[in-house]
Amino acid sequence: MAKFEGVKWMPLQMRYLLPDKRFEMFESEAKVFAMSRSIQYSIFLCFEGIRFHVKKNAGGGLDVTLLNWRRNLERLRRGIAFNLGQNQQDWVPSADELEAIFVHKYFKDPAIRPFLEEMAARDAQGYLRPFTVDEEHSMGVTFPNQPAIRALACRYDQYLGEPFCGVVIPHLVRATGVNGTGCLKLGINYLISVKAIDEAKKIVPEAAAALFLDDNPRGRLEDRAITEWDSSCCLFGLRDGSVIKIPESSLILPSVTIQGIAAILKELGVQVHERHVTYGQLLDWVRTDQLVTVCSIGTAGILNRCAKLALTDNDLRIVATHVADEGHPLYAKFREARTYYWDIYKEKVRLPAGMNLHKYVL
Repeated sequence: MAKFEGVKWMPLQMRYLLPDKRFEMFESEAKVFAMSRSIQYSIFLCFEGIRFHVKKNAGGGLDVTLLNWRRNLERLRRGIAFNLGQNQQDWVPSADELEAIFVHKYFKDPAIRPFLEEMAARDAQGYLRPFTVDEEHSMGVTFPNQPAIRALACRYDQYLGEPFCGVVIPHLVRATGVNGTGCLKLGINYLISVKAIDEAKKIVPEAAAALFLDDNPRGRLEDRAITEWDSSCCLFGLRDGSVIKIPESSLILPSVTIQGIAAILKELGVQVHERHVTYGQLLDWVRTDQLVTVCSIGTAGILNRCAKLALTDNDLRIVATHVADEGHPLYAKFREARTYYWDIYKEKVRLPAGMNLHKYVL
């Protein structure tokens, strides 16, 4: 399973109680009630991942930059709304409200200033993790009565990394479209991700990622659509130099990062096509040597290229293996896009059309 490396957490976390809009700061290790509905049943348990960069400005202060992050905030709002009852929807905070609590209250708290100064000095990657929890001490199976947003930020060195090996796991379904959960960042989705990695390691011991198919396990294997990696979206790089992006759906998280990477690739002269890909098509690409690599795209890792992908049948037998073509120009172009993406945060490169960089003075 993909994991963070070189993590250092901020000294404080924040909490924002939705019913009375009360903001508080706690130590980073502040606990949650064991008898919370969120702990017992995963009710009102969603989260978000937001990349950020901190640097010194010309006046000696600090600037924090976030890319396309209003989309992160809207995605978090959808997760919160999904976890609340019909009579609780007034508690869902607006995007402006979320911006205010994360930037103008949390990031501007004097107690975390030294941490942000250190981040700026290190030119480090930053990751803000808001998550939701029911703060009521209760194990009743109901909607939450004291829903709150907590958040904690960190700096880190890398996530997943290259090279990595992946395995197609057709017999596990990460989420079902009919429930509307696959397109949300909900805690309930990630147990199956971990289970899929465990299955992948039985097939290829060095596996670090699992590739999922759609929610129709009874369908003909070759006709099933590819959806996502276990904890990230995917892009396919083909020998003709084009890239395939899978459209958003009820089974696919609307990735902020993949939208940015697609825009950057177009800026770099790469043709990006958006369409569904069946498992049969992927098998054909591998067997006819049309596939250059499959990329894992996500907030923390930005873009990582799969070095080896094992494709299996319904009995989990390997029927084909793809090895990335590291000598193909597109393989290097993906690396260039990854660097470009992070350089946008640092204001070193031009912002592609359709992307928005938000900068705040702390």
